[in-house]
Amino acid sequence: MTPPPPIRVLVADDQAMIRAGLRLMAETEPGVDVVGEAADGRAAVDLSRSLRPDVLLLDIAMPVMSGLDAARELLDDPGPPRIVILTTFDTDRNLHTTLRLGVSGYLLKSSPPEQLAEAIRTAAAGDGLIDPAVTLRVIAAFAAASRPEPPPGLGTLTTREREILDGLARGRSNREIAGALFLGEATVRSHVAQVLRKLGLRDRVQAVVFSYETGLVRPGDLP
Repeated sequence: MTPPPPIRVLVADDQAMIRAGLRLMAETEPGVDVVGEAADGRAAVDLSRSLRPDVLLLDIAMPVMSGLDAARELLDDPGPPRIVILTTFDTDRNLHTTLRLGVSGYLLKSSPPEQLAEAIRTAAAGDGLIDPAVTLRVIAAFAAASRPEPPPGLGTLTTREREILDGLARGRSNREIAGALFLGEATVRSHVAQVLRKLGLRDRVQAVVFSYETGLVRPGDLP
């Protein structure tokens, strides 16, 4: 069987040591190939367009052009890379805006290597991941004050699918949801796909934002 092509990754951070560390952590993961590095937001956009990586690891605090602006510009392109935002702070006031843009992940730079590897693979597979250390209280604090009308698809969710959505909103992994609901992980994956399809959401990151914006989950509901 022919092995799948490697996941092509571009690293963008203005600090050379951070870029080197990210490259090292990414390249030690089987099936991951770092195709380039960028030291500012403008270079990240230009290199993304020329190198066409699958995943862009993008520092949010960048010179010349911020990571937020770089993500916004790239996500307006046809066929953009999956973007994983990196930050030093778990209280970044751009968090909600960044998630609303449609990025595929949000990680602290202090995250362990295995978390970075998971974010790369999850993003490349078309899903999203938020660092557990970026608490849902932070996401809730920056959710839109207005509550849009729930989409029609919400009423089509079964009781089990509402339970799955609740788990997604709380940042739980498929394994954690499966344990809480006494289901198999494959069953949870199937339910997650159904929930996202019914609600017209791209991935679990959008499910978190959706749940807060529509008031399905509130900060006071959190454990």
